[in-house]
Amino acid sequence: MTQALPKQITFDEFIEWLPESSEVRYELHDGVIVEMPKPTGQHSNVTGFLIEELVLAIIQIGKRGIWTIPRESIVKPTSESGYEPDIIVLNQQALSSEHRWENESIIENAASVKLIVEVVSSNRRDDYYKKRADYEEMGIPEYWIVDYAALGGRAFIGNPKQPTISVCQLVEGEYQVSQFRQGSRIQSPTFPELNLTADQVFRVGR
Repeated sequence: MTQALPKQITFDEFIEWLPESSEVRYELHDGVIVEMPKPTGQHSNVTGFLIEELVLAIIQIGKRGIWTIPRESIVKPTSESGYEPDIIVLNQQALSSEHRWENESIIENAASVKLIVEVVSSNRRDDYYKKRADYEEMGIPEYWIVDYAALGGRAFIGNPKQPTISVCQLVEGEYQVSQFRQGSRIQSPTFPELNLTADQVFRVGR
């Protein structure tokens, strides 16, 4: 479970407060500091596997040295929130417009982002509701919700629940969602030649 630290603060106060070296991850949700759940082994395996696959895809489409996956970053979708995505693919050519990137690893412009991936854990409502809405409002072009353990609500992943990867593509300011389950190949607007199936991802999380 996520744990909220109740004091209401600004984004800049959050960045100033944020511990530089901590085993705990924190995010700012509507002005409230939230302690994020510690990833399980399966969660880490899935995240690591997807990073490897996306790095290979970046190389294959000739974007090596142009697109990058940083170890850490904070996305600021609103003036009261700051998220640390599980995976973010950045366009290095656009980072010159990010005046807080060099010193603080903060992303404020959707043009810097090619893709954000959140791997679902116990804070599933954040991934399906809050972050999806905020990334859409910010203008993030593509957002994946990787629910390898079928933790999301039935309205999102079916009844009975089943592992699902939801790929949200921004179309005229709104996310259009495509879902991939057992037996299907993931189709990504950013990586159209990605050769990755939902089954491969789910196997890593077992």
